[in-house]
Amino acid sequence: MDDHVAFLPAPRHVTWLEGSFALADDVTILLDPKHSQALYFTGTQARDAFQASHNTTCGIIATSAAPGADIVLTLLIMPEAVQQAEGYRLRITPEGITIHGHDAAGVFYGVCTLGQLLQQAKGTPLPSVDIQDWPDFPARGIMLDVSRNKVPKMQTVYDLVDRLASWKFNQVQLYTEHTFAYRNHPEVWEDASPFTGEEILKLDAYCAQRFIELVPNQNSFGHMEHWLPHKRYAHLAETHEEFQTPWGNTMKGPFGLAPENPGSIELIRSLYDELLPHFSSKQINVGLDETIDLGQGASKEICEERGVGQVYTDFLKKIYDDVTRRGYTMQYWGDIIIHYPDLVPELPKDAIALEWGYEFDHPFDEHGAMFAAAGVPYYVCPGTASWNSIAGRTDNALGNLKRAADNGLKYGATGYLLTDWGDRGHWQTLPMSYLGFGMGAAYAWCLEANRDIDVAEAISLFAFNDATGTMGRIAYDLGNVYQVPGVPRIHNSSILFWLVQNTPQLDEHLDDIPPEGFETTLARIDEIMGALDDSAMDRSDADLVKREYAGAARLLRHGCRRALQRLAQDDTPELKAELLADLREAIVEYKSLWLARNRSGGLKDSLAHFDSLLAAYRE
Repeated sequence: MDDHVAFLPAPRHVTWLEGSFALADDVTILLDPKHSQALYFTGTQARDAFQASHNTTCGIIATSAAPGADIVLTLLIMPEAVQQAEGYRLRITPEGITIHGHDAAGVFYGVCTLGQLLQQAKGTPLPSVDIQDWPDFPARGIMLDVSRNKVPKMQTVYDLVDRLASWKFNQVQLYTEHTFAYRNHPEVWEDASPFTGEEILKLDAYCAQRFIELVPNQNSFGHMEHWLPHKRYAHLAETHEEFQTPWGNTMKGPFGLAPENPGSIELIRSLYDELLPHFSSKQINVGLDETIDLGQGASKEICEERGVGQVYTDFLKKIYDDVTRRGYTMQYWGDIIIHYPDLVPELPKDAIALEWGYEFDHPFDEHGAMFAAAGVPYYVCPGTASWNSIAGRTDNALGNLKRAADNGLKYGATGYLLTDWGDRGHWQTLPMSYLGFGMGAAYAWCLEANRDIDVAEAISLFAFNDATGTMGRIAYDLGNVYQVPGVPRIHNSSILFWLVQNTPQLDEHLDDIPPEGFETTLARIDEIMGALDDSAMDRSDADLVKREYAGAARLLRHGCRRALQRLAQDDTPELKAELLADLREAIVEYKSLWLARNRSGGLKDSLAHFDSLLAAYRE
């Protein structure tokens, strides 16, 4: 069996031993009697894994008495035996199974690894093995965008947390602009189906059992466009007029707060007053990214006098003062300050910069060196690359995830926070991000042990519970379809996505692309999806996952057909009517898939991104 065992993440050191261990029908799990309460939930997880794989009945005890012959698994906290925080040693011999952990989290992670062995054994004896393992990054997190436009149902979040915990993530953030139900600000979230305070309290406790820190997240400077159009907050906007973005286009305000208006910091303080008591974490991600309108409205004169970078930094410090006064550690996105290297040394040395970038060649090296030289603690923050793509961008994601880990380790980053955004309607369904989630977990846990693992196999087994390898291969290959048309790289997105969104920027990318590229793409999508019925997912939502992949493939095919229509300049009513009917049917399924995992708030806004293409077909 050892020649065919897979893990996610792959452990740091694995030594296969002689012999095997056969499970009896009725066995006992022994908890360290000095830490029985801290280990009880972990014991239940082990019990469930034994039941699922071998139909074994397990009792759980905690005693200092000599173990009997029925003891199958012993869980012990022994920092003297495992010196690295969150580390563990899992040892299976013909006599039984022992897991030593540096701490309770380490024991939990040892059980997670044991669970992956049990999943593959399926009723057969377990191979003897000695595994010694610990993480590269102390903080290993996922940040889910729940503000553009998709707010997941609680069961969706619980199921995902279970999966993330099994991959040894220890931090989760829900990116919030307006999707927490602030009791003092109902007009902002009334149509958004937000998370309530009670839901967050329950989720926080759920995460804590699984050694995950649920970190509060509230953007606090830019990305306030859901707040500032309302009369009560309108006076706090930097501008309500058009402004130039760093990307060369024009946007209409309002977007960000005016930092010199005293009401801006007062509003942010009031949000923290409501939000923070729902979390046990003593950290908060305050955002502060993409303050793209700063200096183009209310702050124009002060920015001309002191400089945009200094005005930004001064507001950051105001928020820092408030956060630290409350006894919290501040996290903040590092994309703005990195453009003002002379100001980086002014950053607080006990707040965490979040260095984000989502292309495979993002300069994590250059930026990490800057933070490290200034003594500023930071996380590397790559992405799943699933947004703006429909089905992901596999090769870009893997390159981005590895590069972040490589350079984070090089410059002493204390964390690895993987982001999953929902730009322009959050069109990707959740399973499109599984590959990025799983491989981000692997590279954050131990880069060298996981650098060259079989991605499709690991994702198939541990994300889709498909031992045939089919779903992992479909996820991998459909996520690479973005490259098939032969279009030069488009930043942070896929040409097929933009074709269905029908944006004006398409022309510059389509002019030099022959139709054959999209015809080849259509054939490739059909080839990949032809294997869907061969999958054998052992998960309760297997049929839904198949529908989600079929829905994504349909939108990708439609993008190809739209490209061929545009390249041929074929505006015949017959073809446009055919494309219109196909898109309408795809949208009906899109709505159904959305509501299967997510709340209704935001769906209308997401669907609006189809309007441009629908209108083009009606012309």
